[in-house]
Amino acid sequence: MLIGYIRVSKRDGSQVLDWQRDALTAAGVDARRIYEDLASGRHDDRPGLTTCLKALQPGNTLVVWKLDRLGRNLKHLVGLVDQLHQQQVGLKVLASAGAQMDTTTANGRLIFGIFAALAEFEAALIRERTQAGLTAARARGRVGGRPRKMTVTALTMAMTALADPRNEAKEVAQRLGITTTTLYTYVNGDGSPKAAGQYLLNAAGAADPHAGRRRERT
Repeated sequence: MLIGYIRVSKRDGSQVLDWQRDALTAAGVDARRIYEDLASGRHDDRPGLTTCLKALQPGNTLVVWKLDRLGRNLKHLVGLVDQLHQQQVGLKVLASAGAQMDTTTANGRLIFGIFAALAEFEAALIRERTQAGLTAARARGRVGGRPRKMTVTALTMAMTALADPRNEAKEVAQRLGITTTTLYTYVNGDGSPKAAGQYLLNAAGAADPHAGRRRERT
């Protein structure tokens, strides 16, 4: 049995499903067995595809117009087709470069095997580049992850540290786990607060009326 899936990205009426539906019915798919989505391919939430996948039975063939109607990216597509293979379900693509793909045939399985190898190669390249970037960053004294934002505690420590001319801003920033740019956004080189730093201190003082007196005692 042939089961169809069609999708367009926009809900505003600028894109329609009719020509995809016509292509699938011309390929022999019963119109009552065509599932559809009006959603971007980047989104995980595609109820039509979810329902379609649940409806598939061993021996069925899923028919799509183009590969980009089905998968968000190459890795996702490979995962979906592998899932179909595990369910003993075939995949047939009607148009574009994937039109030669029909995983119910030896030729189609070969083409998909090439796709799977490309996806694995792409993932390996991404891992390799990420690791190389982290290694280079560590060699320059940086660590991975998003830099922390300035807090009142860090600001107070930065002001105290920079008030001593023997301390360098770069070292102070590293000890506080922030970037030098973030440090200088809040504090002047002499340890006095900039407008952003004063705003942070004022906000903390409003939230805790005793904060200012505690800072004075320290």
